[in-house]
Amino acid sequence: MKHFLKNPEKIVILGIGNEMRGDDGLGSILAQKLANLKNKNITVFDGKTVPENFTGAIKRETPSHVILLDAVEMNEPPGHIKLVTKEEIANYSISTHAMPLSFLIKYLESTTPAEILLLGIQPENMDLICEVSPKIQESLNYVLKLFNLILKTF
Repeated sequence: MKHFLKNPEKIVILGIGNEMRGDDGLGSILAQKLANLKNKNITVFDGKTVPENFTGAIKRETPSHVILLDAVEMNEPPGHIKLVTKEEIANYSISTHAMPLSFLIKYLESTTPAEILLLGIQPENMDLICEVSPKIQESLNYVLKLFNLILKTF
């Protein structure tokens, strides 16, 4: 993550997920918590299940870096965290959205100067109307600490 964020000018963080589907809501939950960061060079959006609705707002920010946060089926143990490059996205099942994230990334690449990265967390349970599982909550807490450490230096 630190390598990806080398010399950032403006960072946009876009959380993605459906909080009604347990662990699928993790990106949205992270975005809500990261929104408390007080830094004029960081903008956080909670895209919920329609991240494509935020493309205009992201473009207006003219970010140097965009970080997408989402549940990613990677066939790893629940809570596994991975920085997924745009080239790797096709290899994974990404959450429960109408538009594939690969389309969103291609659009953002064509309309912004941003470098784009997906921070994915392996979900455990995405059943309807359930809470975030304990293992995923641990991963969320870890990611929040990581972001707070990295972004404080920005």
